[in-house]
Amino acid sequence: MVSKITTPLSISRALNYNEQKVQKGKAECLFAGNFLHQANELNFYQKLDRFEKLMEQNASKTNTLHISLNFHPSERLSNEKLIQIAESYMYKIGFGEQPFLVYRHFDAAHPHLHIVTTNICENGKRFDTYNIGRNQSQQARKEIEVEYGLMKAAGRKEQQKETPEAVNMQRLKYGFEETKRSMTNVLSLVINQYKFTSLAELNAVLKLYNVTADRGSEESRTFKNHGLHYRLLGEKGNKIGVPFKASSIYFKPTLKYLEEKFIANESLRLPFKSRLKTAIDWTLSKQPGSMNDFVSGMKKEKITAVVRENGQGFIYGITFIDHHSKTVFNGSDLGKPYSAAGIKERIAKSIQGEKNMATNLLEKKGRGSHPEKEIKQDGNQKQEAKSVNENLWDLLMNREKNDLRIPFDFIRKKKKRRKPRL
Repeated sequence: MVSKITTPLSISRALNYNEQKVQKGKAECLFAGNFLHQANELNFYQKLDRFEKLMEQNASKTNTLHISLNFHPSERLSNEKLIQIAESYMYKIGFGEQPFLVYRHFDAAHPHLHIVTTNICENGKRFDTYNIGRNQSQQARKEIEVEYGLMKAAGRKEQQKETPEAVNMQRLKYGFEETKRSMTNVLSLVINQYKFTSLAELNAVLKLYNVTADRGSEESRTFKNHGLHYRLLGEKGNKIGVPFKASSIYFKPTLKYLEEKFIANESLRLPFKSRLKTAIDWTLSKQPGSMNDFVSGMKKEKITAVVRENGQGFIYGITFIDHHSKTVFNGSDLGKPYSAAGIKERIAKSIQGEKNMATNLLEKKGRGSHPEKEIKQDGNQKQEAKSVNENLWDLLMNREKNDLRIPFDFIRKKKKRRKPRL
């Protein structure tokens, strides 16, 4: 865990920052400590009023603390556990009795909290915050890391060497590397970086690395118990090797955990929707001749188009993976023109348009006309054009004759003056 404490110029600025994130769907107010009501029962002005009443008792300019608690991307932390950590942290730094608001933000790949509070007490006295980050906060961080089993900030540099961000991810091959470890690296990278809203969208990305999240058949015990396994895929997309329970992987990417991700990612991926639609329109404007050409064109935009088809080769779905924004969209979520049927129809129209143009050209060249007459007319036109060109050439290249109507002073050559000898 990494903690950071700042002192904004005003409580309203710190509060506005977090509340605007909530309005945009990029944050959630989880907890209101030492308030008369629960967090979901308070509006902006009620929150602000609670702090301002304390600040009226002290004219100190430094009266606000804005704290951020950051956790490793691999750590699975529920809202309940984050509230417990925030409360424990506030008590350990001496602010447990102060009013404070806890916000969970979703605008980064790692879980993190923002805490807003004041250092003005009920009696008007001011908490001494000198070196609070170096002293109280560091001690609180170390104790909480041990208490909740969090990744230690002191050892992050060593552990970062093993994180998937530092690994050049490739398709996994059964028997070439340690299966569980390499699969865990892929899962940590994909689940923590990509924004997907369903298990099918997650699998669209995982299959790029020969991994899949499998619930089993609807009659299986795994499916009925809301369980989840992760498995390797062979070259033909078949499941191979031993399945691994989601709960056995160290950051526990269970179905319940993923479902929380689905909800959070709904709002996180929205800002990138228009960019993806523009990229699709741009690729289609180049008139691809087939669905394969379209898929190849999307790769140039750093977008993988995963086409889903049945055993008879009928295309029934398409999923877009934007590697630039790390977002995943089912085609139908973008709108009817971007669904599999819509893309097929737009490609077919462009192909038909080219055929119609070719047909029109052929008709203009002579269907139902007299070839001999056309050849004769064409020869006459060429002869006329040749004579015109020759006349123009003579006009340009021959010396212009003197026109007697032009005064002699304008057309006579001027004599060169000799320089006097010195």
